[in-house]
Amino acid sequence: MQASNDMSLLSLVSHASFPVQLIMLLLLAISVISWTYIFAKRMAVKRANSQTLRFEDDFWSGGDLAVLQQAVSTRRDEQGALARIFDAGMTEFLKSRRNAPAGDVNAALDGPRRAMRASYQREMDALESHLNFLASAGSVSPYIGLLGTVWGIMHAFIGLSSMQQATLASVAPGIAEALVTTAIGLFAAIPAVVAYNRYTNDIDRLSIRFDSFIDEFLNILQRQVR
Repeated sequence: MQASNDMSLLSLVSHASFPVQLIMLLLLAISVISWTYIFAKRMAVKRANSQTLRFEDDFWSGGDLAVLQQAVSTRRDEQGALARIFDAGMTEFLKSRRNAPAGDVNAALDGPRRAMRASYQREMDALESHLNFLASAGSVSPYIGLLGTVWGIMHAFIGLSSMQQATLASVAPGIAEALVTTAIGLFAAIPAVVAYNRYTNDIDRLSIRFDSFIDEFLNILQRQVR
């Protein structure tokens, strides 16, 4: 093993053993995918918050719910998750009210409740998509980096066994090459963990708003049935 005077990051990566380079490539791919999901989820959560706020303003403005439902149904994709939940409930309520016996509140509200819960679950699944990848990247990447480090250090010491005299200058490049994988693993893991915690909290807050809206909307529908 020959000591290298070039200790730049690019040199350390290029001189690393092939298995270590494969691990670095894997970590780089995980990091790129994580950052893609991080930016996409940031936009999705921001859009969901603004759409929810805008629909709540329209809903509580005191207008006709049937007119609001018609406006939402014509542009479902642009209205947001809460508007789609409302549309599912209102559509089912109009059907149930025609078919349910007069004065039977439970029969009139059972359909809208189930329709809104189903729509709520679909919206939450969409908002939570790719969060599992961020969680996995945050927990697994440091261990993948550690695997590369262990392999690199082992490879460095195996190379030293064939040398007549081992010095710090001869062992340092091999150890540095190995430690690069740990740094790359942390670089992939830290943003994924931070983003996962942040977006999980934001989505939980949206979930609470959706739940509260469903309960309040059912109370409004209940008063209309009586």
